[in-house]
Amino acid sequence: MSLLSITYAALFYAATALLVIGVGLKIRQYARVPAPLKIPTTPAPTTTTGVALRMTREVVLFESLFKSSKWTWIFGWMFHAALLLVLLRHARYFQQPVWAPIDFVQPFGTYAAFAMVAGLGGLWARRFLVDRVRYISTPSDHLHLALLLAIGLTGLGMRFVSHTDIVAVKAFMLGLMHLDIQPLPADPVLLVHLALVALLMMVFPISKLLHAPGLFFSPTRNQADTPREGRHVAAWAAALDKPQA
Repeated sequence: MSLLSITYAALFYAATALLVIGVGLKIRQYARVPAPLKIPTTPAPTTTTGVALRMTREVVLFESLFKSSKWTWIFGWMFHAALLLVLLRHARYFQQPVWAPIDFVQPFGTYAAFAMVAGLGGLWARRFLVDRVRYISTPSDHLHLALLLAIGLTGLGMRFVSHTDIVAVKAFMLGLMHLDIQPLPADPVLLVHLALVALLMMVFPISKLLHAPGLFFSPTRNQADTPREGRHVAAWAAALDKPQA
């Protein structure tokens, strides 16, 4: 077994552990943070069903972003929808045999990579061209976009410029899942692509990219607008209201 294969196997095991544990800890933190006030962004639904529908529209259609900025919505929704297709296409590297839905999405996922890169380019250009966005942009914002863009470009490079042995890549990924390290092709573009993916997995739990699960814990989105129908009392306030013995 080559040192290269062992190094990348260890890299992905470490990245996966950091991703799973880090995201899990963040979700637990989000779930434990108290929300003592009714602060849904109005107009807001007044029922649980309405909240579920609103959250679904927010996750699938980016409703609030659409109302706020059409240009940001176009590039943001383009990137996320294309990213979903690209991730589904890459699922074939972890399946044997490949599921029918994953096989069906293969041609769409190939060209979705172009839309993903275009969406990232628009979002990055926004941070330079829009004054108020440029003012609040930090180096980490630019680095995250650069990292995602580099992953997309190296992926496109392997698909259309410098082809790699995808059979060997799949054998390597399946081997990781079964703790059986297989040889990894020594193609430079592939190695850079995989290293960038591992880096993304490592920084994801401590970056702004964690807005994905964080959206579900936002009180401005997951609360019903019922301050008149029922008085919202925080746990600490309810304890104070109890009569003293």
